Amino acid sequence: MKRKLITLAIIILCFLLQSTIFPSLAFACVQPNLFIIVTASFGFMRGCKEGMAVGVICGLLTDVFWGNTIGFYILLYTVIGYLNGTFERLFYDEDIKLPLVLISGSELIYGGIICFCGYILKGDFSFGTYLIHIILPELVYTILATLIVYQIILHINKKLEAEEQRSASRFV
Repeated sequence: MKRKLITLAIIILCFLLQSTIFPSLAFACVQPNLFIIVTASFGFMRGCKEGMAVGVICGLLTDVFWGNTIGFYILLYTVIGYLNGTFERLFYDEDIKLPLVLISGSELIYGGIICFCGYILKGDFSFGTYLIHIILPELVYTILATLIVYQIILHINKKLEAEEQRSASRFV
């Protein structure tokens, strides 16, 4: 129960940062996507189910506050959480390369799907412009934010796992 509450608190904190502080820190109308970082991180740290659960909550918040329809971002973030959860077996706390690669890939998938569904299906075929002016700058900004946010999430996850192991050893 404590893990779920802390996870929810992290999601809400990222939502507040994403909606209040980061718009004023945007470069060229681009800001880091903290929900991608959180969803991907919980996916490869805790597995598919937790990645999907975090994805549903992040997607719901995005749909309600910034989306046009309910369900699009829920599906998108849930798939991202699931795909990152499949890499749980490859995850090691000390290795930063895998999280950076997975979060970068998630950001590219996110940007590509948003471009495809938001622009190409409407007849705007300027993918190159969207890639250069939105997807790649957001990717770079998200990677820079990942270096900080991921370390915080990793530290919290380590503390929670240590606490869970201590409480589990009391019952054995």
